[in-house]
Amino acid sequence: MVQLSVDLIMIANMSSGLKIARLFGIDIRINWSWIVIFVLVTWDLAVGVFPLLHPDWNFALRWGLGLAASLLFFGSVLAHELAHSLVAKSRGLNVSEITLFLFGGVSNLEEEPPTAETEFLMAVVGPLTSIVLGFLFIGLAGASAGTFASLTGNLESLAGLGPLATLFVWLGPINIILGLFNLLPGFPLDGGRVFRSFLWAITGNLQQATKYASWVGQGFGWLFIFMGVSMVFGVNFPFFGTGIFSGLWLAFIGWFLIEIAREGYEQVMIEDVLKNTTVAVMMKTDIPSVGPETTVETLVHEHILGTEQRAWPVVTNQHLAGLVCLDDVRKISKDDWPRVTVNEIMTPLSQLRTVSPQKKASEALKIIASEDINQLPVLDQGKFLGLISRRDILLWLQVHSKDQQELREPKE
Repeated sequence: MVQLSVDLIMIANMSSGLKIARLFGIDIRINWSWIVIFVLVTWDLAVGVFPLLHPDWNFALRWGLGLAASLLFFGSVLAHELAHSLVAKSRGLNVSEITLFLFGGVSNLEEEPPTAETEFLMAVVGPLTSIVLGFLFIGLAGASAGTFASLTGNLESLAGLGPLATLFVWLGPINIILGLFNLLPGFPLDGGRVFRSFLWAITGNLQQATKYASWVGQGFGWLFIFMGVSMVFGVNFPFFGTGIFSGLWLAFIGWFLIEIAREGYEQVMIEDVLKNTTVAVMMKTDIPSVGPETTVETLVHEHILGTEQRAWPVVTNQHLAGLVCLDDVRKISKDDWPRVTVNEIMTPLSQLRTVSPQKKASEALKIIASEDINQLPVLDQGKFLGLISRRDILLWLQVHSKDQQELREPKE
């Protein structure tokens, strides 16, 4: 059973994050959840790992090195995602941004890869980058320590390492683990995308390949949840260990994998349903509009009351001046309604996202989802034609999606 929801499409369309840089024409953003894991990693290193290895280190050294390790680790995650994105760009795909968040990072591709070969190359290069970086850091650790023997020794020998060697000896294995974990054949992990590329090449059907890869991804998610719960109750798994915190964390990762595996399949289904549909087919043209000099009182009594419409185009000579919504009205005191005009409270055209009638409906959906808005004005050479809304697209998907057994009720 598949459920579609615009609110859950493209989990990582996490473009609500803070932009921190722009590399190779790609915006680099951090999601708020990234701050949480960044603080946790720094804390764990400064309070748990480094004091265990080097009890003689002072406060400033432990926290300074913990901060440096966290920054270099997430720099490594960024390199992993950049590898995906640069391969995608070299194959003619547009990558608008990379977002770092709780579980690592995600590259925001504006469309699915055109071929199985492109999918394979894009997917495999990320884990390979992490693994190469891991061995590079291990090499730097050995060079800093003056010998590789100490890197494979016991806790006492590791305690003899200096700050740089300690930093690199932590970064090496963690990057290799990151690369190997991403190679698990569970969609949408990179290994799952590699698996999907093989299925795609065999079946010639991206949607079918995604369905099977998504099932495998959800299987890994349920396995992690089972292992995590078992660890909470004392079961010790090789490599994963045991304990309440580790178990809950693994179960949380499992839940996350299940959700994004489902959403990955939903996204492909939506793309398939909407791929040949333009905004012109879905938009509503019989949208009541108001003039810029209309008072808020007139807007409320003659337009808002008695209708379910939530936004009104402000139009002059068939050209859109802005959009006024219920939220705009709520900001105005009722006593001021008779004298305040729509022109004073509307969102002007310069601040609105708009689409043309020739635009693909899937692209309009991405804008609505990423901007967290309910509708988009449709303009043709500046002339206002109508609105396309979140509800319009969801209703279309309800009617035209063949694989649907149950759909979430559209929300305006």
